[in-house]
Amino acid sequence: MDKLVERESAARNPLAAAPALAVQFFLIPLAVVGITVIVYVGFRSMLADDRKAQDYLAEVRNGGSDRRWPAAYELSRLMADPSVRADRTLAPALVKAFVAAKDDDPRVRQYLALAIGRLDPPLPPDAVSELTKTLASSDGETRISAIWALGSSGDAAIVPTLQPLYESDDAGVRKMTVYALGALPGDAQLVTLRTALQDSVADVRWNAAVALALKGNHDGVPVLRQMLDRAYVEQTVKRDVRVDEDRDPIADVMISGLRAAATLKDDVLKALVMMLSQTDRSMKVRQAVLEALKVIG
Repeated sequence: MDKLVERESAARNPLAAAPALAVQFFLIPLAVVGITVIVYVGFRSMLADDRKAQDYLAEVRNGGSDRRWPAAYELSRLMADPSVRADRTLAPALVKAFVAAKDDDPRVRQYLALAIGRLDPPLPPDAVSELTKTLASSDGETRISAIWALGSSGDAAIVPTLQPLYESDDAGVRKMTVYALGALPGDAQLVTLRTALQDSVADVRWNAAVALALKGNHDGVPVLRQMLDRAYVEQTVKRDVRVDEDRDPIADVMISGLRAAATLKDDVLKALVMMLSQTDRSMKVRQAVLEALKVIG
């Protein structure tokens, strides 16, 4: 699913803005990003641009089977707009639609979970309860969406609920769990994040290192050094990119590492950042280097 992934208004307070800030740094699991791109390309033209959130909710509740999940997707996309989230009637309506879709196409609940996760913190108590129930879903992508939504809540009380999910055999679940734990405030999750530095999956290790940096913890520095090593990343990242897509997965990993390094201001990482400013061939990476150096000083 995508990123999961998702920038909120900078006007929110630091605690509430944690999930939005985290999105700038973390490597959102490919399931969130991939599904979002595919659905956008395939169905954006099917739905009118001038529809409102309530119109999509009505489509989710009453539309045909081929209309409900595209409507849920468009609704999740609209929720990125602060003016849409300002409608206080949306939260209870979203939760009701989420509950009612229990036996529907799993994609409906996946996108409704993303929509709920975009609500301004704190999430309604019934939303947290229903999302928590979904953590036991047999559909992996629905679980991933629910984890993301709970991680976007800004509520440190959710940490104990999410921590056991790191034991999952599903790498996508582990990636999103580490992301969510890093996005949530507090230090109770540090032990799990440190454990994730040794995960067998590179994306999980990278998310853990970035999460620790975001919390001012230096334990992930060795992993961040790997993220800033182009040769290592090129050997590790095995992602196919279509020739017509303006994406560079190698640069994405390195940029996430650069932003984490800027946050942490570690002397060892600073030397690597300086070296990249002179040697890396990617203009995207070199631009991120300049931005990182402004922060590091």
